[in-house]
Amino acid sequence: MEIQSFLMELWQHGVDAVAGDASVARALRDNDMPALTQIIAVGKAASAMARAASVKYPKAPILIVTKDGHSTGAPRGALVIEAAHPVPNTASLKGGGAIAEAVAQAGPNAHILMLVSGGASALAEVLQPGLSLADLMAATTDKLASGADIHAINAMRRDLSQIKGGKLFTGFQGRRVTTLAISDVEGDDLNVIGSGIGMVHAPHGFAFEAQIVAANRIARTAIAQSAQAEDIAVHLNAEDLYADVATLAPALPAQWQKPGLYVHGGEPTVTLPDAPGRGGRNMMLALRIAREIAGDPTLHVLVAGTDGSDGPTDAAGAYVTGATWDASGAEAIATAAPYDWLEARDALLKPGPTGTNVMDLALAWRAP
Repeated sequence: MEIQSFLMELWQHGVDAVAGDASVARALRDNDMPALTQIIAVGKAASAMARAASVKYPKAPILIVTKDGHSTGAPRGALVIEAAHPVPNTASLKGGGAIAEAVAQAGPNAHILMLVSGGASALAEVLQPGLSLADLMAATTDKLASGADIHAINAMRRDLSQIKGGKLFTGFQGRRVTTLAISDVEGDDLNVIGSGIGMVHAPHGFAFEAQIVAANRIARTAIAQSAQAEDIAVHLNAEDLYADVATLAPALPAQWQKPGLYVHGGEPTVTLPDAPGRGGRNMMLALRIAREIAGDPTLHVLVAGTDGSDGPTDAAGAYVTGATWDASGAEAIATAAPYDWLEARDALLKPGPTGTNVMDLALAWRAP
């Protein structure tokens, strides 16, 4: 068995189980909703989610706001705006403005379908009066560098925004809003996904329904079931990647004692130095794990984001073994520059955009 291919196939099986198009199609099949007047999809999985909605509601106009390079497969005729992630850019304000305008222009019989996935917080914004894009970029960069978790980051985003935290639909004159969300947050809280861009809180005179259609637990369960179907022992299936990579790197291998598969999910954090190098949290975790398991020929580890990207790079994460590490990796850790170091060792994983985003997965295989 070629271990890297084996782990990559399992990872892909988990990603497929939470695919944006399939998840939305299932939800719409089971939900007898009235006709739509507008589809708004925002996040890294926006194109795939909108594609499924367009099949059932082919006449509804579609607005998609997604990450740069993630619009492949968008429905024909959709208005697509690509923006930056994780730090917003000018296009993020354009995307937020387009969403706000679509809601504001909705008529009295409007039914808007909101399709929300991870990344929405950075990709679409309408700032509070007196704030500039530079303010938003600086606040976001500081929070990311501090190692803050997604709850703290999105709380900051809600405070700065006119469309997050249920504010988007203030003044909505239509009759119904339906939100379908792919969760990229711990606890699958709809108020945190996309900083609550698809939620409604203020008193309102319209119908509102919200539902999570995909989450990390679904991906992990699919991976575990796939492995067990091949008579592979799965010793752990846990959503426990909620700590700084410096803490997780030694803690995780301590659990990988018996031969077989270990499945972890969640979203690690990273505390960055000034002027960090190229990389992302999954690459940093994989690099640190490589140091922890150095010299062990039986351990093989894959760490990757389910959206197909890790930080502002073209890699989703990395695959490391007991033979990956050498002493030069210490400098890559110190400078938060894992990308080049891992690429030089052919350890990066580059599956491309996946059409979903349920945080990250770490798969560990200990050979007999």
